[in-house]
Amino acid sequence: MANQDVLNRVIKVTARVLSLDPESIKPTDSFVFDLGAESVQSVQLVASFEQEFGIEMNEDAALAVDTVSGAAEFIAKFLK
Repeated sequence: MANQDVLNRVIKVTARVLSLDPESIKPTDSFVFDLGAESVQSVQLVASFEQEFGIEMNEDAALAVDTVSGAAEFIAKFLK
């Protein structure tokens, strides 16, 4: 799966979970500092990414990822 496709899907899921316009989300955005994700929403993001991509991630490792592009890179490792 192409990394741009993964990034686009991460943005789509992030927008849905955080109730944001996908056009306003940049790859360099921090989930917490730029997008305002709270701890409960961060857990929801991990679960939503797992569902979107059909993968299982270590929750602690996934929660340590802090940017949109970082999440896409993290998820892409599970898709290879």
